[in-house]
Amino acid sequence: MGVVDELIRAREAFERRDWVAAYGGLSDAGDRELSADDFAALATVAHLLGRRNDCIQALQRAFQANLDRADSPAAVRSALWLATVLFLGGEIAIANAWVGRAERLLDDVDGDVVERGYLFEMMFFGHVVAGRFDEAFVVGPRVVEYGRRFHDPDLLALGLHGEGRMAIYSGRVADGLRLLDEAMVGVVAGEVSPIYAGIVYCSVIEACQEISDFGRAGEWTHALTTWCDAQPGLVAFTGQCAVHRGQLMRLHGAYEDALDEFERATRRYAEAGGHPAVGLTHRERGDVLRILGDYDAAEDAYLEAVRLGNEAQPGRALLWLARGRTEPAVATMRRLLAEQRSPVHRSGLLAAAVDVLVDGGAADEAEPLAQELTAIGDSFGCSALQAAACHAVGTVALARADPATALGAARRAAGGWARLVAPYDLARSRVLIGRALALLGDEESAAAELTAARNAFAELGAGPAEQEAAELLGRSAVPGGLSPRELEVLRLVAAGRSNAEIAAELVIAEKTVARHLSNMFVKLDVGSRTAAAAFAFEHRLL
Repeated sequence: MGVVDELIRAREAFERRDWVAAYGGLSDAGDRELSADDFAALATVAHLLGRRNDCIQALQRAFQANLDRADSPAAVRSALWLATVLFLGGEIAIANAWVGRAERLLDDVDGDVVERGYLFEMMFFGHVVAGRFDEAFVVGPRVVEYGRRFHDPDLLALGLHGEGRMAIYSGRVADGLRLLDEAMVGVVAGEVSPIYAGIVYCSVIEACQEISDFGRAGEWTHALTTWCDAQPGLVAFTGQCAVHRGQLMRLHGAYEDALDEFERATRRYAEAGGHPAVGLTHRERGDVLRILGDYDAAEDAYLEAVRLGNEAQPGRALLWLARGRTEPAVATMRRLLAEQRSPVHRSGLLAAAVDVLVDGGAADEAEPLAQELTAIGDSFGCSALQAAACHAVGTVALARADPATALGAARRAAGGWARLVAPYDLARSRVLIGRALALLGDEESAAAELTAARNAFAELGAGPAEQEAAELLGRSAVPGGLSPRELEVLRLVAAGRSNAEIAAELVIAEKTVARHLSNMFVKLDVGSRTAAAAFAFEHRLL
């Protein structure tokens, strides 16, 4: 078979998305036989098969071939695509150089061309990466305008999805989701080329995860999985797809399956030559391992995420809390709250912050955070955020010895988690319900809720939560509804220890001890350490 026939077969394989066959035919043909379009096709399949260096070399050849045939707009596309690949690989300076080269070429092109829209897309991307969101807001609509005017499906999908994400970050969640859905219309219809389709798929799902819109995330993750499976040999985007599947599995309590997906994602990212999101994979692993009680492995996963540039919060602070390291957990939460301004970013932080601050004896700080999460949940219209907000309100109410408010909030949270089929979060809300019922004197109902929660945790393999529920069940009638930490403090008070001595023994700050005492006095309706100690003796809490 001649070289020409091989090239014809390779081009046909490319058209039917048989990337392995297309790569073999195009890479074997030799540079002299390949046209500029062939080099662009080779770059595409190399990228999709995870061969980053081959992709870069093919794009450089496509750029030069386009220059040789005096097709400046096509050369601009090659340069901008090459810049994108370099940006994603962390080679920022070289990427910027290629953007500058593309811009200079466009200066010599007469009239308006669609490639100017792709240059605006690169500018938009650069603004976002640099955190210049005000400038990104200005450039984003221009990308959409070029896509519509030149009837370019790739550019239109990129522009719509970028504008949608900016709208979400600005708090216009409904508008942002509408734009994301519109971007996905062209992707699902097959109008968008493979690489840009994969980029938009993954970015849209990431946006849904950020605002806890798990219904949308599930639908698009299923679509992405189908899209990936239909392309034999595909490596690019399969890592992101595995991460998104794992996130949904974690929500639904399939923890071992989720860990398998995160491991698969790590392997896929390695096959593709690395990816900026690999740190997220390790953070997600850490969250699952923390829930399962494998604290050492969770810490290792979080540390790997940090090494790769992901802060691994708020999961790492929750791990410290679980290990009794309350002070660093509280300090980290306060720092994160001070840094995060965007409602989107705060929405993923506030529920954990409430748990940490309440456990640290700072219910006064946690209360406005629970109200903020409630407002964000209502604004976004996302059921998971609304359920998390109800749980946070219930947690604060219990800390303030207000069981009636806690009960109503916890029941609303449980209903939300049940509809989302989120068994771990549902069981956590049932623990809140049980604690509130115990404070209200309904011991039988409290025991039933705590038993159901303990059984759910046991079935999920969530050892620490199961143990906590079992302990609460064993003492579901602890007078005053004291938390485990408050009970520890009370016992030491009754033993005659000072605040400084209690702080040293429990490895917490004296200020935290004072907060726990203040909360205890409210819950027990006493006004002094002596009265609190008498309460402990009277109710045999020592």
